[in-house]
Amino acid sequence: MQELIEYIARSLVTKPDEVQVTEKESDRGTVLELNVASEDMGKIIGKQGRIARSIRTVLKAYATKNKEKASLDIV
Repeated sequence: MQELIEYIARSLVTKPDEVQVTEKESDRGTVLELNVASEDMGKIIGKQGRIARSIRTVLKAYATKNKEKASLDIV
């Protein structure tokens, strides 16, 4: 899952070297934290959060297919 989010995020930003995804376990399943450069934050979130919502949808579909629970936090 971590590689999937990294690939999507690196495709969207202007500074792909600064994309970091950390994976943590919690009571709500796997939590992925996405860190990007401050000037790329708008590209990851998108207008009215549409891109962020789309990334979360892809992540949930991937996790569901593998019978897991996952969520994405954009830091």
